[in-house]
Amino acid sequence: MTDNKQPQILLTNDDSIDSPGLWAAAEALSELGYVHVVAPRVQQTSMSRALPRESDHIVEERELTVNGRTWPVYAVGGSPAQAVLHGIMGIMKVEPDLVVSGINYGENVASGVTISGTIGAALESASFGIPSLAMSLQTPPSEHFALSNRVDFSVAAHFTKVFAEKLLQKEMPFDMDILKVDVPANATPNTPWRVTRQSRHRYFDVVAKRDPKTGEELFQYQANIRKELIERDSDLWAVILDEVVSVTPMSLDLTSRIDFEQFRALLEN
Repeated sequence: MTDNKQPQILLTNDDSIDSPGLWAAAEALSELGYVHVVAPRVQQTSMSRALPRESDHIVEERELTVNGRTWPVYAVGGSPAQAVLHGIMGIMKVEPDLVVSGINYGENVASGVTISGTIGAALESASFGIPSLAMSLQTPPSEHFALSNRVDFSVAAHFTKVFAEKLLQKEMPFDMDILKVDVPANATPNTPWRVTRQSRHRYFDVVAKRDPKTGEELFQYQANIRKELIERDSDLWAVILDEVVSVTPMSLDLTSRIDFEQFRALLEN
């Protein structure tokens, strides 16, 4: 049974309901409130905030058992953003006090955040005015789609609890709609965290090649680090170069922060 006196937390991700990162987050968040787990049925990485018409929207109730504790979870035939919608508008009986997306296999830093399904889910919940947290752990690209138990999510789970608790207890300022947290691969619970901006730099480059057996064109991502282009106050510098936890306040408002009058004059002249 749901105890409505507890904080009500909606947990989702883009790596699917079977992700150990999701389970680690569920365990950590269960110390703060009641966790409603609603996540995509299959891998939905790089879906951003998409709402595909082709999704079947079938919701399957399952049970999740972590360290001897079992509770109902819901696998959704849809994108991360659609999982959030099912959670808020269908499965939960009350509006969540907090939505958490993650813990993602792989860091979500720099300009590629607009691709991320982890970020997309948090943006979807933030559009309802709900405090939203997007959690990611730096992992080797070989692990991004593997759902491997080789990845240790314990430190990322620690920071998930730390920042979830802050969002539950403190009123965030206007224009901070989601909190994006990226944890370096070698972090410990004592690793410092730093408030950062999202880098404008392109971190992942797309590389095309052909499968030698099928001739099919494949696309892979490789990290592109050009230190001279990276802003020192950015998420990219914090995680990749200084190896500290990056905490980035993000806004739903994508409008450029330029002077409108100056811009109007530029267009008119």
